[in-house]
Amino acid sequence: MSRSLSEPRSRRRLIRSLSRLHLGLQRLSGGRLGGRVAGMPVLLLTTTGRRSGKPRTTPLTFFRSGSELVIVASNGGADREPDWSLNLRQRPVARVQIGAEQLAVQAREASADERSRLWPTITGTYAGYARYERRTTRTIPLFILTPIREA
Repeated sequence: MSRSLSEPRSRRRLIRSLSRLHLGLQRLSGGRLGGRVAGMPVLLLTTTGRRSGKPRTTPLTFFRSGSELVIVASNGGADREPDWSLNLRQRPVARVQIGAEQLAVQAREASADERSRLWPTITGTYAGYARYERRTTRTIPLFILTPIREA
């Protein structure tokens, strides 16, 4: 019997495969290709693996809120949080690349008030996030990335 894409394991494999393809495209083009998805800008987030300690890079759409960046831990509406968000919870200092620009960031989960303020803009920009929220039993977290100066 074949598996449906609605099954968590199949959806997770598809998301990972598309993410790897997107990451490869961005890296091969030096950030010139793959900078937008569904009309939204894309950044490359590099976290430190919570178990491996190795760098893990994931392409993600993002939103700007003043000088900060906002990313959505939707995982396509799966009940399981994406690995990158689990990594950020454990080690909140990460790297971001937007096009050719690279910066260090400090990550934190948005408060309930911040999420309430940001969520309408996010779902208004991409309705898929509202569908993901209906698909899962968890509240989809938002992470705020604040640029930090490197010494």
